Amino acid sequence: MLFASSNLGKILEVKNILGIDIKSLKDLDRNINIQETGNTFLENAILKAKKIYNETKIPTLADDSGLVIPSLKGFPGILTHRHLEGSDSNRNQEILKRMKDKEDRTCYFVCAIAFFDGINLITSENKLKGLVAKSEKINQGFGFDSIFLYKNRYLSDMTINEKNEISPRKFALLSLKNDKNFQKVIDFKN
Repeated sequence: MLFASSNLGKILEVKNILGIDIKSLKDLDRNINIQETGNTFLENAILKAKKIYNETKIPTLADDSGLVIPSLKGFPGILTHRHLEGSDSNRNQEILKRMKDKEDRTCYFVCAIAFFDGINLITSENKLKGLVAKSEKINQGFGFDSIFLYKNRYLSDMTINEKNEISPRKFALLSLKNDKNFQKVIDFKN
């Protein structure tokens, strides 16, 4: 199976959770440009899975994920990489600036997964609820970890194992792994 990512951390996470061999576009030495034109994370994951399958003819798993802040009308949401440029810290500082006067600091990290093998389209989605912190705390992690509070704790302060225990990607993948239609088309090791 092919995973539509070049992010080594994501690839290893998918391999560990699903217990199957995963290849990336890097393994195929391919660069496929995908326009994320969907209105939701799930639509974008489906677009990626179908596009890459159609280009490679290899069953493909794709994800799309990001931060959603209701008090900012869902921003940054699916628009994260299109409207927040620069480093992770630059993006986080922009969000903190926009949240400066907001009382409701609720946020969600959303992860949508899509699998397509030319016939079967199987999807899953999960989210982690938290709060946008009032300041950035860079420690470890990446993305929005340094401004995302889960039970009053920065994700950037958590170990990889602690983060994986609450990961919406993990729960979306486990839901997919338990899907009977997915089990019919994938040869699991265990």
